[in-house]
Amino acid sequence: MGKLVLFMHTSLDMYTAGMNGEMNWIHVDQEIFEYVGKRVDETDTALYGRVTFEMMEAYWPTAAEQPGASNHDRHHAAWYKTAKKVVLSRSWKGRKIPNGQVISDNIREEVTALKTSTEKDILIFGSPSSVHTLMAEGLIDSIWVFLNPVIIGKGIPLFSDIREITRLKLDVSHRFASGVICLGYTVQR
Repeated sequence: MGKLVLFMHTSLDMYTAGMNGEMNWIHVDQEIFEYVGKRVDETDTALYGRVTFEMMEAYWPTAAEQPGASNHDRHHAAWYKTAKKVVLSRSWKGRKIPNGQVISDNIREEVTALKTSTEKDILIFGSPSSVHTLMAEGLIDSIWVFLNPVIIGKGIPLFSDIREITRLKLDVSHRFASGVICLGYTVQR
């Protein structure tokens, strides 16, 4: 059975984006790409909110073919082409997407069925609104936070409307040369 694993960049004050979705404060570099790429290579399914999926679809299908494409772009684009994509979206109810599915209703049941139907983990990239929904439903099994050394003061929080205390077990701690720190936790149930 697959686990639902969240990958999210945050500020030190635990925002995922600014008030208008700004993410220009997020630091990514080759070291982070390589570290995350090893984890991504172990999976074959990605879960997104609609907005994040639209951003991914606008870039990854042709990223490897662009002039000057980096090794990371070529590598991740190849993974993206074959990965199953799952989109949480009420507004896309009934919509079909290539190599994937849209979940609009019965989120707990549909995501549980998805986890049961795969042996590998399912990665959630970004998508703070979807994360809020999935956390409220108790569906996230692991949280990998990439803590950026910046305080932005206000924005879109990583966690919202938490209904009960969620205990976590630290499994991974990695400091990058840039000062970004990866903290990987298992949700304790």
